[in-house]
Amino acid sequence: MSEREKNSMLCPNCRRLISIDEPACPYCGLAKPGSRLKMRFFTFFSAGAIDVVKAIIVINAFFYIFSILLSPTAMSLSPNPLTFLSPSDRSLFLLGATGTIPIAYGRWWTLLSASFLHGGILHIFFNMAALSQLGPFVLREFGFSRFVIIYLCTGVAGFFLSYLAGIPFTIGASASICGLIGAILYYGKSRGGFYGEVIYRQAMGWVVGLVLFGVLVPGINNWAHGGGIISGILLAFLMGYQEKKSENQLHRVLAAGCIVVTLFFLLWVSLQAMYYFFSAVAS
Repeated sequence: MSEREKNSMLCPNCRRLISIDEPACPYCGLAKPGSRLKMRFFTFFSAGAIDVVKAIIVINAFFYIFSILLSPTAMSLSPNPLTFLSPSDRSLFLLGATGTIPIAYGRWWTLLSASFLHGGILHIFFNMAALSQLGPFVLREFGFSRFVIIYLCTGVAGFFLSYLAGIPFTIGASASICGLIGAILYYGKSRGGFYGEVIYRQAMGWVVGLVLFGVLVPGINNWAHGGGIISGILLAFLMGYQEKKSENQLHRVLAAGCIVVTLFFLLWVSLQAMYYFFSAVAS
């Protein structure tokens, strides 16, 4: 290995070859690119660093089981497949269901936590199946950080719109999943060509299916679905995708903020729910 190769590195932001002693990357302007802290940060927030889709599925499964264990005697065993193994409303409220009722109590953070709760075995199964199909595509085409921003922020946007529409009590990952569909719609239309057109048509197929499902099945939060799709298109437009624009430092910082805020509130609702549970048992 030559002396120059020993003193060179890939910028953790733009991935171009630079000197390890550079005070700032001459290509993207990142200050102190050789810093170990920055290298670890940018390595973590890169596509493929962790399997974020599987991580989200695991978190959703955990909260579904948790919601049932909080009040197992109130769990629905109705033969109706849409309500079979449904957690109680009390459990869902404690763990962060959103809507006009929870927000009336000042629980605004439920706009974020509600995306990780589900009302039955079929509810979580279909949502996680959709996530496992759509998530890897968005992750590949937009990158880790933009995927995180799209998934978490569109869930908040969808539930906020449903709150404005007066939906009293709502949960589910479908608003965030619709955000992924919105991002795919933008990607297909923006990319164009045969491949882009195929992607766009497939995404439109998902939209048509959601509309039909929302019309035929009672209790579907169509406002959250619509808000998720619209905000997904908007975020994809604002941030771009890999073929047109590489992820930058702002994307990574925003994604880190989204992750930290989400984990904080999920931990908060978990501890709060456990407190009420043990208080009820003790009394």
